[in-house]
Amino acid sequence: MNWIALTDEAQLEAIKQESEKQPVAIFKHSTRCSISSMAKMRLERAETPQNISFYYLDLIRYRNLSNKIADLFKVHHESPQVLLIKNGECVYDESHNGIDMQDIADQAA
Repeated sequence: MNWIALTDEAQLEAIKQESEKQPVAIFKHSTRCSISSMAKMRLERAETPQNISFYYLDLIRYRNLSNKIADLFKVHHESPQVLLIKNGECVYDESHNGIDMQDIADQAA
């Protein structure tokens, strides 16, 4: 898994543009939550689809960016949470134990 660190609001516009060419996943991770750590480990153990970029957001450190993501992509904030962005829109989001790499890959197809 090659995470791309999401640390700046300017990256959100780049993500929207990138999603016009290929799906983009954003994983919002709470470094203080064991469920979030388990979800992150499950993603990292799974085979990573080659056609999806994966961004990682430390939402404790970048809480305001997490809120901006919720507003921009019109999703309710949860933690942990994964969003799949295609053509500038969030087409799928899941949280907690529902986070699964195969589901992400299926939604990206």
